Amino acid sequence: MWLPYYFEGNNLTFNEFDFHKDLLKGIKIAGFREPSPIQEMVIPIIKMGTDLVGQAHTGTGKTAAFGLPMMNKIANGEIERALVITPTRELATQVSDELYHLGRFANIRTLTVYGGVGYGRQIALINKGVQIVVATPGRLKDLYKKGKIDSFNPEIVVLDEADEMLDMGFLDEIKEIFEYIPQNRQTLLFSATMPDPIKALADEILTSPQFISVVGKDESTTNNIIEQHYYVINESQRDEAIVKLLETEKIKKCIVFCRMKREVDRLTEYLQAIGFNAKGLHGDLEQIERDEVIRAYRRNEVQIMVATDVAARGLDVKQVTHVFNYHIPFDPQSYVHRIGRTGRAGKSGKAITLVSTNEFRELQRIQKEVGADMKLGTIEIEGVEEDIACSDFSGLEQRVRETEINECAIDFIDSMEDMDYHEFVERVVTLLINNNKNRQEQIGFDLDTVNNLMDQYEVEQKVARKNNRQRKR
Repeated sequence: MWLPYYFEGNNLTFNEFDFHKDLLKGIKIAGFREPSPIQEMVIPIIKMGTDLVGQAHTGTGKTAAFGLPMMNKIANGEIERALVITPTRELATQVSDELYHLGRFANIRTLTVYGGVGYGRQIALINKGVQIVVATPGRLKDLYKKGKIDSFNPEIVVLDEADEMLDMGFLDEIKEIFEYIPQNRQTLLFSATMPDPIKALADEILTSPQFISVVGKDESTTNNIIEQHYYVINESQRDEAIVKLLETEKIKKCIVFCRMKREVDRLTEYLQAIGFNAKGLHGDLEQIERDEVIRAYRRNEVQIMVATDVAARGLDVKQVTHVFNYHIPFDPQSYVHRIGRTGRAGKSGKAITLVSTNEFRELQRIQKEVGADMKLGTIEIEGVEEDIACSDFSGLEQRVRETEINECAIDFIDSMEDMDYHEFVERVVTLLINNNKNRQEQIGFDLDTVNNLMDQYEVEQKVARKNNRQRKR
């Protein structure tokens, strides 16, 4: 029966867990002082050898929560091998790196196993006895199915981000993998949300597990330290809205989510062209390109990542202050995963969603299903007379100097070769100023306008349904 225990905390320290001394050294150097709620609650359970289902948001310390007691068993000689299964290569690399840094003084070796590279080295290291394997489902299933790692029999198995594996279609692979793993194991399952298929999977692969939730009884889906806002706009205002938000919000690092790969490419090029430090991330990029973008983003060389849902799955990057939904996600769980990229490790974050009037009902459905407290906002547009009047062109000058030249601009200039060059430049700058003067003073509708628009939309829908019925007759 699914009756999770909701944790309130006891203010323990890591010294009270009686970890191996070499593991405590890694904990100290990593800068860990007091355990997070998920760590404080599940570490004693894992040390006892009990199966566990843990519900917690990403960025709350899950890796150390399962990694420390797992490595403690290895360091003390209680077990020899452990397996962690993650949905993406990026998350597998992150988990493996964190386990390595925590366990290096205890001489615990980790290996990351994923597709897109050769089998040889991965198979050799597994068969040589590496203690912890962190793997993606597809490659791991292939290795087991082809009999390449018959000697690898983990005594602890962790499923990390189980709901993301479900969303990515890995459930069948997970079930097949567990057919190759010995039954006398300890199994740990972690997930931010608990949809019915994940509960069914837990019932199938775990034995008498403990159920722990640290998200709170009233916070089972979205993180309450994430401030959530939305703007109802005309479809034509989408680019202008995102630009204004990027200019006015106090952003350290952010992710802008789009639905389609081509939209990621277009929006990234547009933001770069007007001077923003942006990079795109989607599934059509080569793995080496994806790795380069993520590394640059982690090193703060890129401030804005424009991404699809699949590309950002399992992405754990510190200091993401904002998540923007350029388009509303396809379903409520995607919304939860998207905004979970910010507000990590106890820090606050901000999620902003742009919706057209046609999408407003869908947003309300998501809001109701995930229990999100979203606030309607409008974006005030300062008059250009205030920005550029009195010869104050400093902001415009900087934007011009930082803008990358588009090849289409070169072709356009060539087509105007019959005009005097200085006259051409003067006319283009005047056009820019005049266009800005004609911009609306506000992007987004206030609540009264939204309600009026939705009443009008409902009337139009009723008329459309009535007309359809008449045509069918």
